[in-house]
Amino acid sequence: MAAEQPTATVPGDQTRIHNIGYRNYDGPRLGRAYARRSLYSQSLRGSYGLGRSAKSKVLPMLLFVVMCLPAAIMVAVAVATKANDLPLDYTRYAIVMQAVISLYVASQAPQSVSRDLRFKTVPLYFSRPIETGDYVRAKYASLASALFILTAAPLLVLYVGALLAKLDFADQTKGFAQGLVSVALLSLLFAGLGLVIASVTPRRGFGIAAVIAVLTISYGAVSTLQAIAEVQSGSGAVSWIGLFSPITLIDGVAAAFLGATSAFPGGVGPGNGEGAVYVLVTLGLIAGAYGLLMRRYQKVGL
Repeated sequence: MAAEQPTATVPGDQTRIHNIGYRNYDGPRLGRAYARRSLYSQSLRGSYGLGRSAKSKVLPMLLFVVMCLPAAIMVAVAVATKANDLPLDYTRYAIVMQAVISLYVASQAPQSVSRDLRFKTVPLYFSRPIETGDYVRAKYASLASALFILTAAPLLVLYVGALLAKLDFADQTKGFAQGLVSVALLSLLFAGLGLVIASVTPRRGFGIAAVIAVLTISYGAVSTLQAIAEVQSGSGAVSWIGLFSPITLIDGVAAAFLGATSAFPGGVGPGNGEGAVYVLVTLGLIAGAYGLLMRRYQKVGL
């Protein structure tokens, strides 16, 4: 008689179901607007290294101090000498400090978008509930706001110092308002150009180099050509050459409509007719930068 075979153990007999306490979310759905605001505030804080490592705070904070320090010195000189006016107009300050502004854009535009591209986190943003337009608007607005803070803070120092020096209140308020308009336009233009360039590559180093090249080399080339045109053919071509550099665009708009003294060779900026072209080109570049960012992130989000 054959021996009885042992009964095989069925693997499924060891199965256990554990209740680990997952529950459905019953709270409010905050939606796209909340997500967009959160991305904006996070990006704005990141532009100054807030919420990040101490190393990330060094450069933006240093540039902020460098932007404000000359204004503080001018105020001290005006108060000490009892001057009748500030050494530098509000609308001229950003033009004089354009190298610092360009360096800030070059450092922070790639920080804002290149890491998302490098680590392929952009599709995660677009999964839910943020859409392409929300991401682009939040990033654009955050960098433009950071630039406005950088460029408007020294103007505020100048304005407060001018009032402490008992300079004419009406003149200083008018100049301060004109300066704010010029730096607001500069912030929108530089933020758009910086983000477009930085969004092309996930490599932060390449983005920094490209932004510096576009902002500073274009200014140097245009300034050189303007100087040559001033010597050879008079001031007729100087204004039109200024259309090919972001900083000279802002300079031309400020000279034509905000009462600024132009940094163009000879000190003669564009007239009202040429100034209208400057405004149209500037607004066109801002709109074009936004459109290019939308197109770029429609592809990235796929």
